[in-house]
Amino acid sequence: MFGLFGKRKSSIVLGLDISSAAVKLLELSYSGDRYRVESYGATPLPHDAVVEKGVYDVAGVSRAIRTVVEQSRTKIKNAAAAVAGSSVITKLIDMPEGLSEDDMEMQLTLEADQYIPYPLEEVAIDFEIQGASPERDNQVEVLLAACRRETIESRVEAIEGSGLIPKIVDVEAYAMERAFSVLQGQLDLDGGSTVAIVDIGATMTTLSVLSDGLTIYTREQLFGGKQLTDEIMRRYGLPLEEAGLAKKRGGLPDDYEPEVLEPFKEAVVQQVARSLQFFFSSSQYNDVDHIVLAGGVASMGGLNALVQDKLGTPTSVANPFAQMSISPAVNAVALQDDASAMMIACGLALRSFG
Repeated sequence: MFGLFGKRKSSIVLGLDISSAAVKLLELSYSGDRYRVESYGATPLPHDAVVEKGVYDVAGVSRAIRTVVEQSRTKIKNAAAAVAGSSVITKLIDMPEGLSEDDMEMQLTLEADQYIPYPLEEVAIDFEIQGASPERDNQVEVLLAACRRETIESRVEAIEGSGLIPKIVDVEAYAMERAFSVLQGQLDLDGGSTVAIVDIGATMTTLSVLSDGLTIYTREQLFGGKQLTDEIMRRYGLPLEEAGLAKKRGGLPDDYEPEVLEPFKEAVVQQVARSLQFFFSSSQYNDVDHIVLAGGVASMGGLNALVQDKLGTPTSVANPFAQMSISPAVNAVALQDDASAMMIACGLALRSFG
């Protein structure tokens, strides 16, 4: 059992998002009725240290985590990380009510091979009781989750190598759902609204659709900001690091915006539209009430207006910190610049509060 649902409650944990291009760290506290950002950091990862959400360079990731911990100046040692939803199998199953947690764990372990297409010694499993079974009396509905051990262990090893203590391994979709809970008040939507969160990272775009605040659909596709970086490298003959800096800070030739940036924005719009079409074709839905853009690409000037204009759906950029206070020790400008890319880290840091 790998702590996916955090039944073993800890105190404050650091939200540690290990993405394909960077490590992002967030520490939150809660006072009165408001969250506060206590520490934050973000640092790039070595090239190909993480590929398609898999950790391939454990030592490189450990070094990046150490850097981000020093950068943030946090004193917290416990960390919560996440694995991609595509690496986790989940099943809803009915079990007799009244079983103790230990008995339920034992029974699930014995029966798990019915639901999991891998040898049990190769997977870590966890479970959470969802409530009374809607179909059977005297039964409860249990969410069973399974993930290959190597996927979890590479993250655990990288975290331990940095000097932190891995307390929780979550699933990115659940972290995103938790982070959305702090956004809901900003969007002025009805309780039962359907919201699409499009998280556009360096190499992967993940669509999460939430209805009434709960995740009903996720899908990952290979597409991200690295395609823009690659085009800058190709067109202007820049090495990777310089191209990445130029993308963020500017200073590229006059033809950059019309010839490179605008076509990339159009490609983002097409990607959002395509992702939503996959959702509509596999569900009873044919529209969403709101689109939230997350990830590093989301903060690109005018992108949300372009998506809204082309798709006809209200669109905003994720900022989980809009209604939080910020410690004077935190670089507030840098935090705001990174806000849209901090949704997973925020959702993980929120594990500190149950």
